Amino acid sequence: MFSPKVLPFGPVGNFIVELEEGTTSRRQPRKFKLIIKKTRDINLEELSLFTQRRGNKTKNCEMAIMAMDIIIIHKISTEYPTIHRSFYNPQTAKPLSGGLEAWRGYYQSARPTMKGMMINIDLSITAFYESGPLVQLIIKLLGFRTPNDLRRGFSINDYHKVEKYIKNLKIRENHRNQNRRKFKINGLTPEPASRTMFDMGDGSQIDVKTYFQNTYNRPLEFPSLPCVVVKRNVYLPIEVCDVIEGQRCMRKLNRRQTDEMINFARQNPGVRTNMIQDGFKILNYRGNKYLQQFEMSISNEMEVANARILPTPKIEYHQSSKAHHVQPKDGVWNLRDKKLAVGATLGSWSVLAFLSENDLPDRVIDMFMREFVSTCQNTGLNIPTKRPPILRANPIGDVEDSLKKAWLKAGNTAKAKPQLILCILPDKGKDLYGEIKRVSDTVIGVATQCIQSEQMNRPKPQYCANVCLKMNVKIGGMNSFVVPEHVPFLAKEPTILIGADVSHPAPDDNEGPSFAALCGSVDPRGSRYAASIRIQTGRYEIIVDLANMVKDLLKKFYQNSGEKPRRIIFYRDGVSESQFVKVLQDEMNAIKGACQALDATYKPTVTYVVVQKRHHTRFFPMEKGNSDRSGNCLPGTVVDSDITHPFEFDFYLQSHAGLLGTSRPAHYYVLYDKNGFNANSMQTLSYNLCYIYARCTRSVSLVPPVYYAHLVTNRAKLHLRNEPGAATEFGTVKEDLQKVMYFV
Repeated sequence: MFSPKVLPFGPVGNFIVELEEGTTSRRQPRKFKLIIKKTRDINLEELSLFTQRRGNKTKNCEMAIMAMDIIIIHKISTEYPTIHRSFYNPQTAKPLSGGLEAWRGYYQSARPTMKGMMINIDLSITAFYESGPLVQLIIKLLGFRTPNDLRRGFSINDYHKVEKYIKNLKIRENHRNQNRRKFKINGLTPEPASRTMFDMGDGSQIDVKTYFQNTYNRPLEFPSLPCVVVKRNVYLPIEVCDVIEGQRCMRKLNRRQTDEMINFARQNPGVRTNMIQDGFKILNYRGNKYLQQFEMSISNEMEVANARILPTPKIEYHQSSKAHHVQPKDGVWNLRDKKLAVGATLGSWSVLAFLSENDLPDRVIDMFMREFVSTCQNTGLNIPTKRPPILRANPIGDVEDSLKKAWLKAGNTAKAKPQLILCILPDKGKDLYGEIKRVSDTVIGVATQCIQSEQMNRPKPQYCANVCLKMNVKIGGMNSFVVPEHVPFLAKEPTILIGADVSHPAPDDNEGPSFAALCGSVDPRGSRYAASIRIQTGRYEIIVDLANMVKDLLKKFYQNSGEKPRRIIFYRDGVSESQFVKVLQDEMNAIKGACQALDATYKPTVTYVVVQKRHHTRFFPMEKGNSDRSGNCLPGTVVDSDITHPFEFDFYLQSHAGLLGTSRPAHYYVLYDKNGFNANSMQTLSYNLCYIYARCTRSVSLVPPVYYAHLVTNRAKLHLRNEPGAATEFGTVKEDLQKVMYFV
């Protein structure tokens, strides 16, 4: 609790509080003794010195910032549903599939900056369960059209899907006129309401259907559905339950729901600015009595921050290209008249179509392959086997067996070790894709490239060229690199770039593991990468086996380039400010330990940078000349003053071109530096690296080593094998693939 003045009872207050059990309970209210004790005064002088760069961030500063966060959210939290630092307006609800709806609201947070304390305000979107009859939510969850579809009861799959989905959902009963009780769902009964029996208290048994008919004169419409279990031996028919409003969905959204959420959340910079201004009106800081009592005042104007735009680097392709030097414009370029910097040779490969001849005729595949091979060769990929063997497989059959046959066919046809299997998928289903990657990465050890069957009918050169970019690096090639004079830090001495990420299980998964991944450059130009993965305890942020992972990558750099890296730049994703000290200490010790383990005298200089993408800072250009076609800031926009940390080495970099919505800059925090970077050299290096992401011909929003590490953690999730009744197995990526960028 925070108070603007000393409370009337002094340093300690003792109170007796009576609390009723609930609206229908017959028990007497229970008495509790409540003690309120003053713990400290908050000295704002220390916070003032901190923002003026005249003092460190003390515990008092942290407490003052936390108090400000609580004070600014308090009034609005009494009027709207609030989650952490965001509040949501139910009037903005937009239905999603599966019984969910998206609510729009606002995020607000107190932030210390070079200009003093500021409030960071942004739009916030999250998913809530639809309120109203539980029956309606279940109809939408199962994709049924009408309540009539429920009359036949649940299949086994329906039962498990519904039980998992509604567990812990808060509901209110609707069969009483008064005293409608609230409950939390624990699960479903194994039997339908017509066969679910319970004890009446006098030794007799009755089923739920008959009980509701006799007691409430309510014949059940869906007696073939199970009941919800709300307490031990307390069962309610699904149709007498209403979902209570304002319950956030903590489960991972499916693909369709995610797409719907993105479309709802996406606002171009002009619209987003206006919405944030509308948020000021709702927040009404000037009319907030709590702010007045604490003598806090907040400006209603957005902060104007100084920014600059970094120069665009030149990209280099193969010398035989008509245009081997490229100067991108607005963060974008194309592959016309360009050949890959190092085109690999693809001699041993096959095509595996997970469709029948009726769904995808041979002639369509042949036509696509002719166009595809031609485009790949024009782009610089050398393909001596222009007509690879084509096989077919059942998409719901034995994927492992099908891939092994395709692997054998490729090897026998080319009389050489298979390099790649091109897989044609019937749709965008995750299960088939996941199984292909699990088998190819951890069982067979061959690169795979998946393409959608819908792309086969009209092969577009641009699409074929993009697939070619992925295939080239999967079999050891290099697509492009930044000209050496634009990355002098890499050109002067052997330098390894390492990206690190830890991916955690979904919020509703309390048993799943976390995946830690490193991606390290293996060539002096910082274009080719190798990966190292570990599985560790769920939700643990520090990378446990970091020393051995770093050692793996240092060895791979040496094996590929013949040189030991003299400098390490370690980009770390996903660490929040509260974890900086602990993560830096543990992981820097691991990095140094890895170097010492290889050679006691080996001491490369290290720079440790945290990269944050999940934040609410957005930039809006004030002049049209400083914006791109989408209305966003230009690629290369960097802000390193005004709104950044009072004195630490951090900056915001918007390195990508805007496509849809408002672009989010990456926030870079240099926590440790023995390589002598200044602000300009670190910003320029990080920005220029964003132009050599292997999968596309545009600058990206994060430095590639971090982007790749994120791809690797996502791929690692597919390497888990969950067999019914068996222990979970985690497959290790085969050694041949660990040397190439199999994960792009």
